[in-house]
Amino acid sequence: MGARKLLRCLEREGIEVPVASTVHAVLTRHGRIEPPRGGPVHPFQRFEKEAPNQLWQMDFKGWVPLADGTPCHPLTMVDDHSRYALCVAACGNQQNLTVQGQLEQTFRRYGLPDAMFVDNGTPWGDSSGGGWTRLGVWLLKLGVELIYSRPYHPQSRGKNERFHRTLKAEVFAFNRFRDLHDAQRGFDRWRTIYNLHRPHQALAQEVPASRYRPSIRSMPSTLPAVAYGEHEIVRRVPLTKDYVRFAGRWWKVPKAFHGEYVAIRPLSTDGKFGIFFAAHQIGSIDLTQSKSVNYVSEQASTMSPG
Repeated sequence: MGARKLLRCLEREGIEVPVASTVHAVLTRHGRIEPPRGGPVHPFQRFEKEAPNQLWQMDFKGWVPLADGTPCHPLTMVDDHSRYALCVAACGNQQNLTVQGQLEQTFRRYGLPDAMFVDNGTPWGDSSGGGWTRLGVWLLKLGVELIYSRPYHPQSRGKNERFHRTLKAEVFAFNRFRDLHDAQRGFDRWRTIYNLHRPHQALAQEVPASRYRPSIRSMPSTLPAVAYGEHEIVRRVPLTKDYVRFAGRWWKVPKAFHGEYVAIRPLSTDGKFGIFFAAHQIGSIDLTQSKSVNYVSEQASTMSPG
């Protein structure tokens, strides 16, 4: 924690404080602050959503070994507007079911965000750059958009990277956790400090809790089904095949939609149709082509928010 943050904490306690430069000099003299390496740092241009729960950022910090030999994969979720840490979970893996379980707990506690901002890796994306996944389909059913960062543009993920550096410096630098349960207890203690007590420079030295409020959209008790219009052409994707049948031919859909119902809607060009899951086009049909199977890009929205 730097000089300005310490000063803010002391001011809240009604303690008379010196100027920031004096506090910085004391911290440096006692080895609590390291000088910057590699020359001056040029900050990235920042974006920030206008209100809480418009966008949550979600990512795995790089794994760390625990004392019992178990790898710990810290999963973090941060509200973009307030920097409020919604989840810091000690996970034993990075699998879909693990992430979905943590999301369910977080949604039940804080409600649903409008969108989640993630990178292109598993389980929410893939190495090809953000393909549809079962986790993404689950989020779509909840009305949560999955937004992928642009590949090779780390500046779009600055809040995640900064949060993970703070987690490393303030938690892992001073603790060696025995196992996943011990790590989770440590994460929970630190998350309380981070949200309620630790001043944040981007918030004018206020704490994240001062700007956060839970979402008005609560987590439903059962997963909503996608509804289509009465006169729409609806097909069910087979459980074991990546195709739907239309006009006597088979058309490709992403495998993440196995078992789901999709709608086939005409596009502006004659003979061309889109395959839609709710409002999202996941495939295309071109009856003017002789080949029966038309591959549709599995690319979800790949963009930087803001």
